Amino acid sequence: MTISSTPDGVSVKPRHLHFDVSEDLKNHWHGDDAFRTAFFNALSLQFPDGEQQFINAVRLYRDKIEDPKLRAEIRGFIGQEALHSREHKAYNEALKARGYDVDRLDRRFRKHMEWVGKLPPSRQLAGTCGAEHYTAVLANAILSHPEWLEGATPAMAQLWRWHAIEETEHKSVAFDVYCECVGNEHLRRIIFLFVTWNFFKYTFLNTCSLLKTDGKFWSIRTWVGGFNFLWGKPGILRKCLPEFLAYFRKGFHPWQQDNRALLEKNLKELDAGGLA
Repeated sequence: MTISSTPDGVSVKPRHLHFDVSEDLKNHWHGDDAFRTAFFNALSLQFPDGEQQFINAVRLYRDKIEDPKLRAEIRGFIGQEALHSREHKAYNEALKARGYDVDRLDRRFRKHMEWVGKLPPSRQLAGTCGAEHYTAVLANAILSHPEWLEGATPAMAQLWRWHAIEETEHKSVAFDVYCECVGNEHLRRIIFLFVTWNFFKYTFLNTCSLLKTDGKFWSIRTWVGGFNFLWGKPGILRKCLPEFLAYFRKGFHPWQQDNRALLEKNLKELDAGGLA
């Protein structure tokens, strides 16, 4: 019996791409806006250790999966996440070269990830499903609203778009493994609360640290602009709230947000650049 829910026409295969963004990261690459740049950079700081934990959590259950389609998608998921981790490590090294205290921020987040890695496997996998939901919803938003990256340098816009495409492709893989091997709806929702707290906590702390280094932490103008970007207009997090909260719905599944057409559109647009 096939237990994979990845729709026909969606391929979970890693793309061996490299993005040299070291020059872009020497400046405020997102339209010369300190807050927008810091917000996306803050997300990047969490990816290498976070995505390695996603891989580890899914591997704990890999041998229990008999469905050949899902087994192949697990291999694709691991490959995609490993490449995301590699590219964001290089991204974060460029931030370090600019003068940000990336080592300190890494230590803080790595300590949390080490704690997560000691949890029972079911909780680790539930946490991965919750974190993957956040990345999937944000990925859909980036692909749906290219204007949210308007003003970004071409290389940075392509990197984030590539990441969003692959997060969309594999958004149900960990969830399908969870449904097959754990299937505890109550645990899924409870762990999502902890994931939500930590996702926003570390994103906020990292953003503050980066802005402090930039000398923008006490700038009211910077924070007003940042609040509008996230919660006002365009309000990227505000617009994502309904999809974030959908995770609490009974019978929720990632592909209830069927964005295959959006995925195909973005792949076609970037095909000339060698992405697809």
